[in-house]
Amino acid sequence: MGGLLSVLAVPAAAQAVHSLHFGAGLFSPKSLDGRSGQDVWVENLNTLSFDVKDFRGATVHGEWTVTFNERVEVGLGAGYYQRTANSVYRDYVNINGNEIEQELKLRVIPVTGVVRFLPFGRAGRIQPYVGAGVSALNFRYSEVGEFVDFFDGFAVFRDRYVGSGTAIGGVVLGGLRMPLNGDIYALNTELRYQFGEGDLGDNGFLTQKIDLSGMHFTVGFQIRF
Repeated sequence: MGGLLSVLAVPAAAQAVHSLHFGAGLFSPKSLDGRSGQDVWVENLNTLSFDVKDFRGATVHGEWTVTFNERVEVGLGAGYYQRTANSVYRDYVNINGNEIEQELKLRVIPVTGVVRFLPFGRAGRIQPYVGAGVSALNFRYSEVGEFVDFFDGFAVFRDRYVGSGTAIGGVVLGGLRMPLNGDIYALNTELRYQFGEGDLGDNGFLTQKIDLSGMHFTVGFQIRF
């Protein structure tokens, strides 16, 4: 019996194909109308002037994948995103007439495991796929600059507030793969939506939550081996 299992395991293992995928793209955070009232950006916009669209920024990522048959693929990858937006108070200026300015910075490093399904397999010049998975979103958010103390005669002071942690959330995705040179190389385009909410803790922010959800659009290059 043990010999039979060994014989069966060899062709099963031989069917697994490994690949590396590298790419870059754009991350667009969830729009204002879809964010929770507990989100720090929603709360900040009551007094500060900036736009959630200011946080649209470039991303880079890499992924290792294993294909077990013509239609199922498992991947583990990581990415990097960082963006800074400038803001000022809507209704207040400094005593010298200058704007009261801040820098709002968000960094997210997602580590993601996904399963992709190729409904038509790896045949053809264009291979559509869909998938889902889970992501650990390591984040760091900061607000640095000048602030108004509404409880002390509207005094202006300089400070920095920093919150960080890891949020767990789901991922859904869809894309197209275009093989090159047979099936060894391929170009990928992918839309991926991540879900997640970070806990900023009791670090001086107006609220303790930041919505990390948003859409990734990426273009990448894949090598099979």
